[in-house]
Amino acid sequence: MLRKLNFFALFICGVVLAAEVSADTNNVGSLTVKKAWARASIDTNRPAAAYITIQNSGSTSDVLLSIKTEVAGVAEVHKTTTENGISKMGPVGQLSINAGNTVTFTPGGLHIMLMMLKRPLKKGEAFPLTLNFEKSGPINITVPILGVGSAGPK
Repeated sequence: MLRKLNFFALFICGVVLAAEVSADTNNVGSLTVKKAWARASIDTNRPAAAYITIQNSGSTSDVLLSIKTEVAGVAEVHKTTTENGISKMGPVGQLSINAGNTVTFTPGGLHIMLMMLKRPLKKGEAFPLTLNFEKSGPINITVPILGVGSAGPK
């Protein structure tokens, strides 16, 4: 009986771990979106940011055309740059994901700017995000919310 319980416990652990891995990675066509996360917002009057990794394992480029989410009125790709010691941030527009390349969104670099928040982003919660690509179409992901000063998932 104990042996059967141990096997059952190991089986359940394997199912749970597999579910956690698949929840973190979404594939459509040659694109893989993974490692999604966002920082908690201070309030709704300030923008928030989300981060992802997009991998293109195909032989042709694809283009990220737009981003939509129910938590913000506007969601778009922004990039932080520093010139002469002065940092500035602005929209990138459509983002090409070249064949065979990986694009990583990180604090201080590319990021998804979430403006006109409809509700505060609270640590421990998550929200849906849809990335619309020229060739691959929409990719729906779930973005977990980490702490305000988080550097990303561990």
